[in-house]
Amino acid sequence: MQRTPGEDTAGARKPWPWDVADPEFPDTGDDAWAARPPATRGEPAVPDSAVEYVGSGPPTYDPEPTALPAADPDGLDDLVADTVLDGARYGTCTLRAVSQRGDSARYRGEPRRDALLTARFGSGDQALLLVATATGARATPGAHRAAAEVCEWIARAVGRSHQRLTEDIQAARRGDLKSGLHRLTDRSLGRLRASAAEQGVPADEHAASLRCLLVPAHPQCRTRVFFGVGDGGLFRLRDGEWQDIEPQAGTDTVGEPVVGYGSPPAETPEGDRLTMDLGIPTPPSPYEPAPEPPRAPFLFRASVARPGDALVMCSGGLADPLRGEPALCAYLARRWSGPTPPGLAAFLADSQVRVKGYADDRTAAVVWEA
Repeated sequence: MQRTPGEDTAGARKPWPWDVADPEFPDTGDDAWAARPPATRGEPAVPDSAVEYVGSGPPTYDPEPTALPAADPDGLDDLVADTVLDGARYGTCTLRAVSQRGDSARYRGEPRRDALLTARFGSGDQALLLVATATGARATPGAHRAAAEVCEWIARAVGRSHQRLTEDIQAARRGDLKSGLHRLTDRSLGRLRASAAEQGVPADEHAASLRCLLVPAHPQCRTRVFFGVGDGGLFRLRDGEWQDIEPQAGTDTVGEPVVGYGSPPAETPEGDRLTMDLGIPTPPSPYEPAPEPPRAPFLFRASVARPGDALVMCSGGLADPLRGEPALCAYLARRWSGPTPPGLAAFLADSQVRVKGYADDRTAAVVWEA
């Protein structure tokens, strides 16, 4: 009889790596490397039926799309749909993903700056699901192209390395995962900067944030890996309560710099007191390249899901109102805490519930655990 990977020669199943408690992947609500206070916990005082908006009043803009973006007859492949919707079910998880134009862009006839890509690499229990989202720079004409490009490049990189990534996730090799995904992310963003140079536009105009989620298809592996660069949100809905689990960058450095470790000395060796820094920039040296603008730090989180969890990765268009409007937290907690995940139509209706003062594009991927 052919043995499965989890059986020994006697036929008894050996524990999978994710069956055993591992300090790198703690199965708790307060993971050591990314613990955050829970997000606003609102009482679910809204009905179960879909609503158009929550909060103090209706938003300024119309609830449905109005103006279409201008089209170029010789560049029709550059058009972006107002809304894209996708979903899947593998192993113990159900995926729903959506990206939709914000109220402001709909009113002004601008294209959606958010991009969404969902892909499956491999097959069977060794398949790996990728959800990649990106947001182009605000007020730039090619923002939608930059977001789409970086999603495609990270998908190619993950797809070519999916077997190794799947092995690392199943074996709980957190260090290998973090360093490998960091390299793939840097290469993808580097290609975006190279594309900006080829087009002759500033790098900060042809730029995008990038947020990705890796979900193994194996039914016994509940490890979920998030990585990326830039603004957005990562939340977990557990037992009807929201937890903000966005990883915090730069936590290795704590406190202000001290003399000898980052701050200038108070006086010269000759005893002369140094004058205050007037903030006058120093001209770049002709022998050294001009310094690049600071880059956003790499974000990474790997955690083990529990049955009943809902993991939400989203762009700033949804993360900001989730952090700022308790009524939206309450509404989505009620809608997404049911015994079964919503269908595509219901998920779309939930994700487009509006809040006054928040009019950016919304992109979200939600993974429900059976």
